[in-house]
Amino acid sequence: MIRTSKVWMLKNLFEGEPKLSDFELEEHELRDITDGELICEAEYLSVDPYMRVYVSRIPSIPATMIGTQVAKVIESKNPSYPVGSYIYGHFGWRSRTLVTALDDPKVHPIKPYPCPNLGTHPRSYALGCCGRVGNSAYFGLLELCKPQPGETVVISGAAGAVGCLVGQIAKIKGCKVIGIAGGIEKCNWLTNELGFDEAVDYKDEKFNENLSAVTLDGVDVYFDNVGGIISYEVMKRMNQFGRISICGSISSYNLDPSQVPKVPQINDFHRKILRMEGFLVNRWLGERWFEGIMQIKTWLDEGKIKYKETITEGFENMPQAFIDVLRGKNFGKAIVKV
Repeated sequence: MIRTSKVWMLKNLFEGEPKLSDFELEEHELRDITDGELICEAEYLSVDPYMRVYVSRIPSIPATMIGTQVAKVIESKNPSYPVGSYIYGHFGWRSRTLVTALDDPKVHPIKPYPCPNLGTHPRSYALGCCGRVGNSAYFGLLELCKPQPGETVVISGAAGAVGCLVGQIAKIKGCKVIGIAGGIEKCNWLTNELGFDEAVDYKDEKFNENLSAVTLDGVDVYFDNVGGIISYEVMKRMNQFGRISICGSISSYNLDPSQVPKVPQINDFHRKILRMEGFLVNRWLGERWFEGIMQIKTWLDEGKIKYKETITEGFENMPQAFIDVLRGKNFGKAIVKV
């Protein structure tokens, strides 16, 4: 049995955009397992924008780069995870992981769990539409904004992993859906393949004019993934009693804190009685976690949701895949296949 693991170490805190030189690939030895433990081998790893911000919480570096994965159990002394089964866990950028203390929240603040049965859908979906990403879209839209039939829903970062799902869920709920994305190709994908009513290219010099043209009746719900000037422009167009869900602010992730855009004027929030709420998807961990996952699987089975992955082959390409996500090169969910 192989007793080593490849591990991507974060050796420098990011300054501006992450660089390949901020990472270093090491090989670590794995000890023998004891009762209750297991060793798993990564099959798919997730690369997500939130990682850019969350690395600031790492107590000290160098340290294993953070992240989630779907992995195959290759050794086990835990009956809940037999050899050959698959597990979802926050194991970081590791090719193999010795998983200990599965029931200790200090070791696993977010407890690993057996991958759900996704039927004919790929296991990688457990990192995307049938995992954290899907639940971010499902709960972030339906719980916080409660869109009603006929309302106008605008999504920034609409061609990303979460945004493309939010728009399709809003269509299922009978809403008019407008996506904001970067580039004609992404905008065409939203309207031609995913069924968005409109898509606006934020890279177009006429962005404000084009946004106004498709929001003549205002905006009832805004699902924000990017922050910055784009969100400022959308919020100016909110209708009375509008609801705003803050999932992310990728436009500022690589900025120096002193350069982060200031909060826009808030007069409209008072005058229009607007409500804005940020969230972390972990708030729905527990009994409701699989509610979102299984509902999205049902919609996939029914053909009501389409999902796209941008897959990078090879564990050695983790850093570049991460950098590409922050540059907006992905359509849908970015995944690395080992």
